[in-house]
Amino acid sequence: MFIAEQQLIAAATGLAVRGYRPYASTFAAFLTRAYDFIRMGAVSGVDLRLSGSHAGLEIGADGPSQMAFEDLAMFRAVHGSTVLYPADATSTVALTDAMATIRGISYLRTTRGGYPVLYPAGETFPIGGSKTLRASDHDRVTLVGAGVTLHACLAAADTLAGEGIPARVIDAYSVKPIDAATLAAAAAATGGRIVIAEDHHPEGGLGSAVIDSLVTGGITGLHVTHLAVRDMPGSGTSEELLAWAGIDADHIAEAARRLHAAPARK
Repeated sequence: MFIAEQQLIAAATGLAVRGYRPYASTFAAFLTRAYDFIRMGAVSGVDLRLSGSHAGLEIGADGPSQMAFEDLAMFRAVHGSTVLYPADATSTVALTDAMATIRGISYLRTTRGGYPVLYPAGETFPIGGSKTLRASDHDRVTLVGAGVTLHACLAAADTLAGEGIPARVIDAYSVKPIDAATLAAAAAATGGRIVIAEDHHPEGGLGSAVIDSLVTGGITGLHVTHLAVRDMPGSGTSEELLAWAGIDADHIAEAARRLHAAPARK
């Protein structure tokens, strides 16, 4: 469909109406052009499976015009939508397959670069679930990431472990619906100390989903640090830009240290 994103969604809608299961994909930043068609798909009860690639700072040198910082918020706001954000090849394959049976508007956010495979082949990723990749009975802080920031959270947890600060790490691959039970349990286990890191604007993305879930669930005593892209980036390498925005492993570890040093809230 070239740069005609509205026509991309229109064609997918037509295929869905005819009984097919269409998947439509483009750069995540450019799905904003088709938002009216997407929201009308929800109004009409159409099943659409959408994928937004090249999301966030992680794409590096392409610059801010190509970087999606609003897409998670945009799709979370669609009535009845499902929003997914895998962190490796295994979860991407599994969630792409799971989308085939999801009703309504479903959205899969993908990154550009190559990252280590975290899960074995055949691992299942239920919609509304999450994965806890680091956990112990002595965890002092919870690190929540998705996509590229999950890898940063894992690196931060390794650094913190060497300093005697055990950290729980949660892969929130299902942003909507989010795994409220796992988040609540982690908050209880770590004294309400939670660091959320996302390659997205602070409004409406992973951080909002996590905080909304905890507050709605009546969880109290929270001490949350939300790391997100709060300024307009330039062009650079992924590593440079993630550090500039304060969402890389070093900044996540430092945020966790500050929370660990603060008294737990009652």
